[in-house]
Amino acid sequence: MKQKRLENLNRRIKQQFADKELVFGDGSVNSLIMLIGEAPGANEVKQRKPFVGQAGEQLEEFLNILELERKDLYITNVVKFRPTRISKKTGKLINRAPNKMEINDFKEYLFEEIDIINPKIIIPLGNVPLKALINNELQISKEHGKILRANVNGNVYKIYPLYHPAAVIYRRGLKKFI
Repeated sequence: MKQKRLENLNRRIKQQFADKELVFGDGSVNSLIMLIGEAPGANEVKQRKPFVGQAGEQLEEFLNILELERKDLYITNVVKFRPTRISKKTGKLINRAPNKMEINDFKEYLFEEIDIINPKIIIPLGNVPLKALINNELQISKEHGKILRANVNGNVYKIYPLYHPAAVIYRRGLKKFI
């Protein structure tokens, strides 16, 4: 039942964003834990799976410490395509954070995805998913590691915000907090 609902949701997203290379959620639809990132990067688009690049390596390390296996979790992103910009240095496409319009375009889809998975706890990884779930005023630096609550389509979920795994790549000092 959950798998079928998820397939229908993904089909609707594909129809609306037919011009984009999309990366959908991955993992157990019966997971008690749902991790939400901001958007896929180049490696994720290539492999069609969330968190497989450098940030994915950091995430795997974190999961190993907790003795959790990726296959037992459900991992997704707020925005399902890779937001990019052209690098001034190289002239090539690079990742950028999703803008408010992109987040709003996917927010209801994300909420429906949460309803389908119905996890016991949601772990937003970074500011983008934290703000998408609760509100734009929150900062991951202030909410990291605190248990919060969010009302998603009339259901209240426990939220446990953490820094995005990629934050460790750019700010090694954060590793002790992840």
